[in-house]
This record gives sequence, C-alpha cells and structure tokens, in this order.
Amino acid sequence: MAYKKSEHGNEGDTGVLTCKNPSFPDVTSWNWYKKGQEPIVNGSGRYIIKSSGNKTELRILKLNIEEDTGDYHCNATNSQGSGGATVNLRVRSRLAALWPFLGIVAEVLVLVTIIFIYEKRRKPDEVLDGKRWNSTSGRLSGVRCSRGTKK
Repeated sequence: MAYKKSEHGNEGDTGVLTCKNPSFPDVTSWNWYKKGQEPIVNGSGRYIIKSSGNKTELRILKLNIEEDTGDYHCNATNSQGSGGATVNLRVRSRLAALWPFLGIVAEVLVLVTIIFIYEKRRKPDEVLDGKRWNSTSGRLSGVRCSRGTKK
C-alpha cells in the first residue's frame, strides 16, 4: 500500500511521503501518524496532507533530522474496513554530500605529501650538460678528454 517503503530527504527541504490503496469501493478517509504519536492534522505546523480517491501524500516542510526522521503510518478507510502501511523517512544533513569530496581532497594531499617527501629524501644524481657527475671519483662520466695538436 505504501508507494515506497523508504524515503530520503535533505535537511531543510520538503519531504513527500505517498500511500496508495487500489481498493474498491474507494477510500473514504485517510489518516497519517508518526509512530507513537497522535494523528497528523492537515495544515498543522509543517504538515500538509493531500488526499484524492485512492492516493494520499504527506508533505513535511523544512525537514529536520531530529524531529522528522522515523516511521510514518498511513491508514485508509472505506465501507469495507481499513488498512495501513508504514513508510520510513530518513533525513540527511545538508553537509552529507560534502564528506566524499573532503575525503578525496585529503587523499590527494596525503599522496602529494608522500611524493614530495620521497623526492626530497632520494639521493639526487647531479646532471651537468647531459653528463653524470660521479661524486666518488670527482669526475664526469661519459666525457673523453683528448689533447688537440697544434698546426
């Protein structure tokens, strides 16, 4: 009967919970409850309920993590009886999307730091005009010395 078993919303946004009941005869009344509380009254506080025939929507304005997270129960009644379903609402912090980005930035900084430290500690080979300087012999390798003859 619940359109979705679970809904997600971001803090400060409007959350929409939906229930449908394809019964015959049509539903005559819908009620919404937050688990363990009194029925939610349409237009009370941040709640707006829109019901038409076999469908109802509960809109919760300006979602709040502490107050709005939890189970909501919709109850449908017609001439044959009543039935209900539960929808779980999860509210995410506005900063939830920021954490993966910060993790990537931290990872890049750690890698750059490791590479920088490695390059600083590595024993450098000095290069002079394409020739290597041999620090033990004090000579350039790959260079041939020849004496020229005067004419």
